Amino acid sequence: MDSSGADPDVIVGICFHGVGTPSASLDREAQEYFVSEDLFRAVLDEVAQRPWVQLTFDDGYASDVDVALPALLDRGLTATFFPLAGMLGQPGYLSSDGVRELAAAGMTVGSHGMRHQSWRGLDPESAHQEFTVARSLIGTAAQAPVAAAACPFGSYDRTVLSALRRHGYTQVFTSDRRRARAGAWLQPRYSIKQGDTVGSVRTDILAPRPVAERLRCAAAARVKAWR
Repeated sequence: MDSSGADPDVIVGICFHGVGTPSASLDREAQEYFVSEDLFRAVLDEVAQRPWVQLTFDDGYASDVDVALPALLDRGLTATFFPLAGMLGQPGYLSSDGVRELAAAGMTVGSHGMRHQSWRGLDPESAHQEFTVARSLIGTAAQAPVAAAACPFGSYDRTVLSALRRHGYTQVFTSDRRRARAGAWLQPRYSIKQGDTVGSVRTDILAPRPVAERLRCAAAARVKAWR
């Protein structure tokens, strides 16, 4: 433990999606993952002095560059961004130039796949598109290697994890709402949603978790990984 009581071997992964007002064309579930700019900046301020918090962004919305990037740079923070290759250049999403801008600013760029579909039960052609083609397209846009992946919907099983290992991804991010071990291959995260507040982030994410909750979450993750 350090002087703040944090375990240096434990990472708290926080995942954002969109920031600001979501497009009316998005389905209701996707809209629920958009947070206000005020909440977003308040959460950044809350975690800015916590080096054990790891920030990530899924889906590749335009707000990654328009809102998130300047806010991160203003606070001296870095993050990993996971765009969807199949949505690059679409209205409301990052362009290839935007992906390149993130990488040039010192952010890490990973892959969220091609079409935001579950990676469970993919046929061979879909798996090729999601794990290989998407990675290549994103890497070309970023002008940087793509080594990390984030599972769409946080959905995975042992077949998915085996495929990601075979494809050489060095880290895989999920949405299992539990702590991660620093440097571990599988990195669970806590997603921030529209109904969250700074207070809920403090109590439900940043505060030490009860032993029973930790054990329950670890058991659930093991079941997912081996089903």
